[in-house]
Amino acid sequence: MSTSAPDRTATGLSVGNGIFLVAEREIGSKLRSKAFLVSTGILLLIALVGVLVGGFMSKHASETKIAVTAETAQAVHGIPGFAVTEAADRTAAEKLVRDGTVEAALVPAPADTAFGYTVVALHSAPSGLQSMLAKTPKVTILEPDATNPLLRYLVAIGFGVVFLMAASTFGATMAQSVVEEKQTGVVELLLAAIPARVLLAGKVIGNTVLAMAQILLLAAIAVVGLIVTGQNAVLEGLGSPLVWFAVFFLFGFVLLASLFAAAAAMVSRQEDIGSTTMPITMLVMAPYILVIVFNDNPLAMTILSYVPFSAPVAMPVRLFVGAAQWWEPLLSLVILLVSCVAAILVASKIYENSLLRMGARVKLREALRG
Repeated sequence: MSTSAPDRTATGLSVGNGIFLVAEREIGSKLRSKAFLVSTGILLLIALVGVLVGGFMSKHASETKIAVTAETAQAVHGIPGFAVTEAADRTAAEKLVRDGTVEAALVPAPADTAFGYTVVALHSAPSGLQSMLAKTPKVTILEPDATNPLLRYLVAIGFGVVFLMAASTFGATMAQSVVEEKQTGVVELLLAAIPARVLLAGKVIGNTVLAMAQILLLAAIAVVGLIVTGQNAVLEGLGSPLVWFAVFFLFGFVLLASLFAAAAAMVSRQEDIGSTTMPITMLVMAPYILVIVFNDNPLAMTILSYVPFSAPVAMPVRLFVGAAQWWEPLLSLVILLVSCVAAILVASKIYENSLLRMGARVKLREALRG
């Protein structure tokens, strides 16, 4: 639809004002939706509980509860991994073992034994306790793993789940909104006032603002949860990756949101949305699956950190484990920006050529040709 001036719509609105009004409409409709507010609240609550539970479990899971006496306390002094309870004597220590307060007790041994203490357990001695107390040769690791494998896996899941849920949820609701406007005829009224590309830009920006707000809230919850559980080392390592994740997510979501809107414009019924958005949904799921599966594969993670659809997840994970050079996120971001611009151009053409076509699904070739 032609405009009365290069920077104005048919109704005299500037392009910027048109985009702002559409974005405001998108944001307002979501914020007035009880379903959206409740689902967002549940998501934030689940995230908070997950961070707190995970933090407390990781903090206490590796500690072995043992009882010691005054004679054996020095044997475990300064050794991490023990939750020590001091007992008055051997009898008191054994009582703590029997009632389940501790897993084992370290008590004085007879004078003729090799060690000055002995381990007392109810059924079997904790293997961790024996290995910590055992005399072993010094080990030198030439290429130490900078990050705990379990922690790396959990971080990959965290970034992947957040990207998957936010992109797929907002992308799907935007696609449904596009088709609903076609079915009810609202889109014809909108296009009488503003061009299709302005309408598309407003929808993408409005949903991007909501998605980014949700991401920032999740990041704040993660920070608070890590502080409460005393995981300052993990928080320090996550600082820069969290910032990069937010930046990558911003442009990655714009790319995907544009494609979701364009795909939805090609159909006229809610029942047909899945057929056109399925390929995009696969592109959203790919980062979640691939990054989690290959989180310990340096070559695969390097490749994934430069693919636009997986970079928002793969690159922050590589930054967290210290596997990326300082220039790599910048190069990956440039690739994502170029891909984002290309996707917007293609999506706007499809959207503009398909929005007023009702009935059968518009074929991709026809949508691109107009």
